[in-house]
Amino acid sequence: YASGSAWQDILQSRWSGLLESCLYSIRGGGSNSTPAEQYAACRVLEASAVILGEDHDEIVLELNDALKKVINATGRATQVRIAALRCLSMVHFICGTHGLEEGEDVVSVLELCEKLCGEKYRGEKVSPSLRASALDCWSLLSSTLPDVKVAGGASDDEFSAISLGRGLELLSLLASCLESTDVGLRSSAGECVTLIHECRLNLGLDDDDAENATERRFRRGSWDGSEWEILMDEVKQRIAELSVESGHHMSKKSKKQQRSTFRDFMSTIVDDEPPEEVVTFRGGSVKVTSWKEIVQLNFIRHCLQGGFQIQMMMNETLHEIFGVDGSIISDATGMAMSQLEKRLTMSKTSDAAKKADKKMNRQRKTRTNVKNHFLTADGEDI
Repeated sequence: YASGSAWQDILQSRWSGLLESCLYSIRGGGSNSTPAEQYAACRVLEASAVILGEDHDEIVLELNDALKKVINATGRATQVRIAALRCLSMVHFICGTHGLEEGEDVVSVLELCEKLCGEKYRGEKVSPSLRASALDCWSLLSSTLPDVKVAGGASDDEFSAISLGRGLELLSLLASCLESTDVGLRSSAGECVTLIHECRLNLGLDDDDAENATERRFRRGSWDGSEWEILMDEVKQRIAELSVESGHHMSKKSKKQQRSTFRDFMSTIVDDEPPEEVVTFRGGSVKVTSWKEIVQLNFIRHCLQGGFQIQMMMNETLHEIFGVDGSIISDATGMAMSQLEKRLTMSKTSDAAKKADKKMNRQRKTRTNVKNHFLTADGEDI
């Protein structure tokens, strides 16, 4: 895996060649550029952004126009447009700074996501999967904004001089997405609403003020008395329904996943309780207690796939984002081990793994024999 400062330096030294090759594929250069190749190029650039790290406005500027053209091209394959949108969002999230000019900054990507969330874009119907990805990207980039810019409203006394929060403008659309038959779109919309609700609760609340859910619900950060109160009540009811939804129109696995996901949403939206998730990796763990962090974590995990663990261990940018102490991790992971030692101790074919596998098989056999004990008279099968 490309991890650590050494690999970061290698990638930077070869970045111009890699960028040129990827952009050639993304732009459809030559008749042999297939959708699969264009998708792969976007995925490579997305992962490269995580490895290269923060404060690289030049990378953002190099990719902005090319990726936006792919996203706007309604004739491109949906998966390619999704990959390009996720890549663009990741590049802005990791590499971008506040020094970018208007039209090239994160706000321009947020506006693009908000347009793609609708049922139609540029006169063409938008697929549910692209709409769901646009909502995911919107959530990621909104997690970098102050709470008031996401959930502050012109009708709020404290924020009367501030324009309407971006999240409030999306609430009606998100409510309609929750009625969709597409499971992915419903989940993405639910996550967006939960993030907006969390930002709303945080308005005007200091750490010492948030004693319990009852007090949080009736303070300035709530929806009570606002013009969105009725809409949010409907959204809360819909999320509660989805958390217990049953029927034959969904597979057993999909129903189980949806119930689990929407129970987490309901805990925050209905009960005003913060989320809690612990991510364990070799050498340490990360505890996230806000939806902003969960959105960021899930987006990065989706990007890195099998490389997520090693990047969480070695990537300084991710350490800064999630508050990980990199020095402690380095001491705990025993990074001095050679590749051979790692293979002998951590591989699935190592002696330790084989021994654990045999032990598990014996335990499984014993449990099976205990269940079938009534079939034998003497019990010698145990």
